[in-house]
Amino acid sequence: MEEKKQKKTMEKTVKEKIVATPETKKTSNRLIAVIRIAGQVKVKTEIKNTLDRLRLRRKYVCVLINSSNESVYGMLNKVRFSVAFGDIGKETLIKLLNARAHSVEKKKINAEEVADGLMNGKSLEDFGIKPFFRLHPPRKGIKSKIHYNVGGVLGDNKADINKLIERML
Repeated sequence: MEEKKQKKTMEKTVKEKIVATPETKKTSNRLIAVIRIAGQVKVKTEIKNTLDRLRLRRKYVCVLINSSNESVYGMLNKVRFSVAFGDIGKETLIKLLNARAHSVEKKKINAEEVADGLMNGKSLEDFGIKPFFRLHPPRKGIKSKIHYNVGGVLGDNKADINKLIERML
């Protein structure tokens, strides 16, 4: 009972909106890593459809989104209580590609070349790589699944998403 009350008060206190700012538009070479943390049980249909569109159909799946696509910000705002997201760094991206990238044609992947292309606006499909990464649950666990501003992992993690991804490789 207390968990429901805490969740409702948390949703009321956290009124964080994700908006495409002029800074975002200037740095269109940013990549946003989105990881689904919440499971599939008791998920509203509207949120489930949005997660499907983002290709986050299972728990602990990561997708990379180019920040120049402004329509994605509305979808991230809708699912912010089910996912963790933030700006991924190039070093973490190379580690992610080496550990978890799968080629559609089962070819060898040059992670540094792919990372450079992704930072310049290309997509994973251009390189023949599956558009999602299956990750392990994080080592040392998730302290809390409440919103990031309150002390959990859900929502906009900014640059701390790199630490989470490295724990999940």
